[in-house]
Amino acid sequence: MTLNTTELLAIPALPLIASLVVGMFGWALKEKLSHTITSASVIVSALLSAHIFMQVLDGASFYGNFWTWMLSDSFVVPVGMMIDRLTAIMMLTVTVVSACVHIYTIGYMHGDPGYTRFFSYISGFTFSMLVLVMGNNFFTLFFGWEAVGLVSYLLIGFWFKRESANYAALKAFIVNRVGDFGFAVGILAIWYYFGTIDYREVFAQVETFVARGDVLHFMGWEISAITFICLALFVGAMGKSGQVPLHVWLPDSMEGPTPISALIHAATMVTAGVFMVARCSPMFEFSETALAAVVLVGAITAWMCATIGLVQNDIKRVIAYSTCSQLGYMFVACGVSAYSAGIFHLMTHAYFKALLFLAAGSVIHAVMAEQDIRRMGQLRKYMPVTWVTMLIAALALSGVPPFAGFWSKDLIIEATMAREFTEYGWVGTFGSFAVLTAVFMTAFYTFRMFFLTFHNSDRVPAETKSHLHESPKVITVPLVLLAIGALGSGIWGVMVLDIANPEIAAGYFGDAIFVLDAHNPLMALAEESHDHAWYHFLFTAPFWLAIGGIGLATLMYLRETAMPARMAEAFRPLYTFLLHKWYWDELYERIFLRPAQCLGNWLWQKGDLAMIDRGVIHGGIVDSIRAGAARMRDMQTGMVFHYAFAMVIGVFGFLTYLLLKA
Repeated sequence: MTLNTTELLAIPALPLIASLVVGMFGWALKEKLSHTITSASVIVSALLSAHIFMQVLDGASFYGNFWTWMLSDSFVVPVGMMIDRLTAIMMLTVTVVSACVHIYTIGYMHGDPGYTRFFSYISGFTFSMLVLVMGNNFFTLFFGWEAVGLVSYLLIGFWFKRESANYAALKAFIVNRVGDFGFAVGILAIWYYFGTIDYREVFAQVETFVARGDVLHFMGWEISAITFICLALFVGAMGKSGQVPLHVWLPDSMEGPTPISALIHAATMVTAGVFMVARCSPMFEFSETALAAVVLVGAITAWMCATIGLVQNDIKRVIAYSTCSQLGYMFVACGVSAYSAGIFHLMTHAYFKALLFLAAGSVIHAVMAEQDIRRMGQLRKYMPVTWVTMLIAALALSGVPPFAGFWSKDLIIEATMAREFTEYGWVGTFGSFAVLTAVFMTAFYTFRMFFLTFHNSDRVPAETKSHLHESPKVITVPLVLLAIGALGSGIWGVMVLDIANPEIAAGYFGDAIFVLDAHNPLMALAEESHDHAWYHFLFTAPFWLAIGGIGLATLMYLRETAMPARMAEAFRPLYTFLLHKWYWDELYERIFLRPAQCLGNWLWQKGDLAMIDRGVIHGGIVDSIRAGAARMRDMQTGMVFHYAFAMVIGVFGFLTYLLLKA
């Protein structure tokens, strides 16, 4: 069964048209008309995506080209779509979360001078992500990849009158350019070796290509071509998905309005890298080195960002570092060939992380733009809906049953522990350690944030208390909808979609994801019946580590409230180290920023001032040019006989030259 092409084209086209209309004519549109056009377009796209998803479940698919984008000799770039089960679940996740964010934005951004501009941007952001996931070739993927990067730059720096917002936007743009360079190299290498950038044609050649054993030689190093391609692609994923060492832009992206923080961190931009690795599973499966690199980077990010989250005091930055950490989990899953578990966690994470951000935005809205959790407390009695929805999101992120994170994150840990890492050595051991211990830290910092915000002592400034109230329904309704996803998406994925089936071919994804039998870690879990999954998860370490993290947060921030200060003082060096985020920003400043500044200052002093200002402007060169120009100007008399005389002299001189030469 083939899907309707008109319906498929409408899904990305509607947000694009809405974005262009509101962006170009927003000055003439009122707020109500602007948000109605953009929100309605994304809601319709979500409904169409749900319809496509149901058809795909029934066996429908689509693969085809609509028109040719670029053509140069044998280099052909078509515009087409590939709709399979991986694409369908991504489309549904992106559009549903985006629709909730659009509705939420109506209340959150009301009265902002850039109201219509913001709606234009977020609709364009949705279009870009849909192109990224729906394309059928690497250049369409790259177009969506770069488009989300561009729009994220505009959204992070949305409040451009703030210097910090401009700095954060520029930082995100530059860091992503580093990753995107590697990504572009990987795509060009694919075209060079395979002669095409079409997904199906490339993936069909991989096994033969690997058997041929092509290698690259560079400065005495030798690396297999497939490993080089996979590592280059993964560099792009590291930048886009905030993995170490290209993670530094992601926490700073909190400078943008809260709705875009939810959209970037939940279902769109940062998940692009995970989706790309899963889509390219037919290539990664043939490179043990690339898989080991994915595990190592993901494990370091998951563990390191969890440690940083322990001490952050900005409510949005706590959630941002959590995003980095959870993305690390997803990459570890892909690295151990449990791609289905990684995408499953991507889906559930989209709901509860968007809920966390939007609930945090509801809190910020109530406390007059305050983001420091040390200046909050006892907000539960003022904001009951926000309180209960954030509690659901916190439990889901911590991995407490029956919430979404319990099913998806624990499946990643189970797969990581089940995979035999004899070929990875210490990398596999560290990966298992990182994803397991990060569970405890995740639960602790999540409930630290929750207790300091809604419980603990009342630390809200007196001038703010008079404004405390629950957010309007246009904000709370999306919170409730996302809470349903945070509560039920995990059960739906396991029980209905059979997304965690250890036998990939029999599970939800079918042939949308390729895994070699020798690599499949979920096969080791095949003996665990789905009827006993609850019992299995309940009596394993992740569950009790999550309970332990919540318990410690309860002790420190509800009962022994003086303990955190004592511990911070007792472990001052470690506390300072974590508070400065492992000094990554300071390291980059010393390695890159200061040398660049020194070079710029030297060029300014020696080039602009010494050579241009002193030598050219004040050294007589400019005066000589001016004098020469004045003389030339005198020769332009406007008299025809003067010009005729000059032509005769010229011809005479030219003929004289020819005679002398002869």
